[in-house]
Amino acid sequence: MTSVPMPIPSRTQYVLDAIRHRILTGRLTPGQALVETELAAQFGVSKTPVREALKTLAGTGLVVMSQYKGVTVRMVDADMAREVYDVRLMLEPEALRRAVRRGACLDAARDALTRADQATDTAERSLANREFHRALYLPCGNPLLGRMLDELRDQAALVSAAAWAAAPSWEREAAEHREILRLALDGDADGAAGALHGHIASFVHRAFPESQPAEGER
Repeated sequence: MTSVPMPIPSRTQYVLDAIRHRILTGRLTPGQALVETELAAQFGVSKTPVREALKTLAGTGLVVMSQYKGVTVRMVDADMAREVYDVRLMLEPEALRRAVRRGACLDAARDALTRADQATDTAERSLANREFHRALYLPCGNPLLGRMLDELRDQAALVSAAAWAAAPSWEREAAEHREILRLALDGDADGAAGALHGHIASFVHRAFPESQPAEGER
């Protein structure tokens, strides 16, 4: 790849975005080693922006840095899925409920749903689905709540990518998305929140049945 002169912060952001995209679209798989020198050569940059990008990705939970194994893409298992989706279930439906109650504009969610339906590959559809969910919770009226959910986006997408690779379920999820948006546009805050809760819970239970809580935890 030809190197394009740019300030160091921009180089780091460029590398960060590129590695994140490769992870979330499955080009870099869970457990795969990320070698600074190899990545630097691929992106036409020095090792410094690669190192900074990997540190940031470790902070968001997409990669793991080990003294002995180096940097690897984070493995996805039932425990991780449960942790991430437990938090989503607590926060995301409530954020949507608040967005609907305050009459927030959901045009961005409608547009994202259209892009997902028209997507020609898995990567494009995955990115559109992420934007759909974000467009539902972001206008909740509580910036802190929105930022908390933003911090979960990458890890949730990593779980989704692993699940879709094993058993694609796009059509079912698309139908659930349409129903969630319909309820939200109708002004049914509780109905939309309930449908979103069911959508999130059913996905992780289908993909990682062993992640369901024990009887005493329900």
